[in-house]
Amino acid sequence: MKKYLKIASISSELHPFSKTGGLADVAESLPSALHLLGHKVICLTPLYGKIIDKQKLNLQLVRENVELIIDVQNKILVNYWQGLLPGGPIVYFVESEKYFSRQEKLYGSSHENARFLLFNLAALKLLTILKFKADILHCHDWHTGLIPYFLRRDFKTSSTLKSAATIFTIHNIIYQLGHNWWEIPAEKRDDGKSKLPSFDDPLLENINFAKRAILNTDLISTVSENYAQEILTKDKGQGLNVLLENRQDRLYGIINGIENDDYNPQTDPGLKLNYSYKNIEAKAVNKAWLQKKYGLSIVPDLPLVVMSSRLAFEKGFSLVLEILEHLVRYNIQMIIMGDGDKNYINQILKISKKYQTKLVWTPFSQKDETSLYAGGDLLVLPSNTEPCGLNQLKALRYGCIPIVHSIGGLKDTITNFDFNNRAGNGFVFTNYSALSFYGAIMRAREYYKNQTLWKKLVSQAMCLSYSWDLPASRYVRLFKKALKSRPKTA
Repeated sequence: MKKYLKIASISSELHPFSKTGGLADVAESLPSALHLLGHKVICLTPLYGKIIDKQKLNLQLVRENVELIIDVQNKILVNYWQGLLPGGPIVYFVESEKYFSRQEKLYGSSHENARFLLFNLAALKLLTILKFKADILHCHDWHTGLIPYFLRRDFKTSSTLKSAATIFTIHNIIYQLGHNWWEIPAEKRDDGKSKLPSFDDPLLENINFAKRAILNTDLISTVSENYAQEILTKDKGQGLNVLLENRQDRLYGIINGIENDDYNPQTDPGLKLNYSYKNIEAKAVNKAWLQKKYGLSIVPDLPLVVMSSRLAFEKGFSLVLEILEHLVRYNIQMIIMGDGDKNYINQILKISKKYQTKLVWTPFSQKDETSLYAGGDLLVLPSNTEPCGLNQLKALRYGCIPIVHSIGGLKDTITNFDFNNRAGNGFVFTNYSALSFYGAIMRAREYYKNQTLWKKLVSQAMCLSYSWDLPASRYVRLFKKALKSRPKTA
């Protein structure tokens, strides 16, 4: 087995070029970490013309007017451009005037499946043009789900790709195709094995990319060990649990990392006062600054609870609203940062009018997110589904202690603080109920009263490392396992 691998990372979004969520961050950070380990990594992603400025980014044209044969009736011309990730890997962009250059947003068209089928074929075509003999094609989420299928169907004899193994990473199993899978009548859902409809057939929009990836990929990964187990259940498997059960010997969970340099309270320019685990007293300065900024009472002894999240049911916001007034009525302050359901926002604003010095809502701001962690004492994450979760890892870097529901990646990364042996890094509730959530916050508040103990917990949390070093090494082992597992069997 070779020491260094050739890896093509394929994703629908890629920070800093395009982003709607955490997928873009992983698609940037993991290839950069693999590059630092000495592997040859390239990234492939669409060129969203209204979002990515070719001239400003100084992208270089690689190949123009390349003909893609989609099917007998459909041939489409694409262009390929080249750029560079800040972390080192080369990025190749697929440009299509009709399918990726006219949209104002990354997603949301009425023909999402057609767009990403085109991208999948274009990515494979580019690899053959470059003669990039990849050991691994790393396919991220449903948008790349037809790559393992096409590789098996159309590229078995390709001198460039015939030896490549595929890894399909599920970032969130709820997303399986270009629209909600459950809205398709059962009798019209894709079985994953039938011949694809033609490119201009409306039935193409019913094809389940994730299902076809699971059936055809060499190995499957997801973004935490616990989530890998959860998606085998009917409750969390989103209709794919039986299929995943049949391939569970090829299913692995690897927790995501964060960029330590991007989340470092010692150097973060957005903080009122920088600090480390050695001088956590400086958190008090950031807390007072945060309280003043948002119009809260500047009271050091009150626990400041923060939440940075999309305001949605799956993020546990119904639980937040059940207990919110009880929390702020007593000795707790809260800042909620996030966008989402307007009904949720209106309910927060209604309560905040009664408790203006204790509760505030503010729209999400990436610029202000870390100042929230620096000034906050506690971060709440009551999600009812959370494949990985990164906010709890960011918060720990700043000594903001997480309170989490024991689900998905939250269960893998946060454990209850144990007073007796000083173990643990947060507070966990297992029953998904407002009462259990409230109880976890009250437990944390009691610990907070003992400031000597609390400072030890904060310092302990800040010393933990959740960088990409370990996840990248685990992915390398998984890639090598995928190579050994060929030929594929479904």
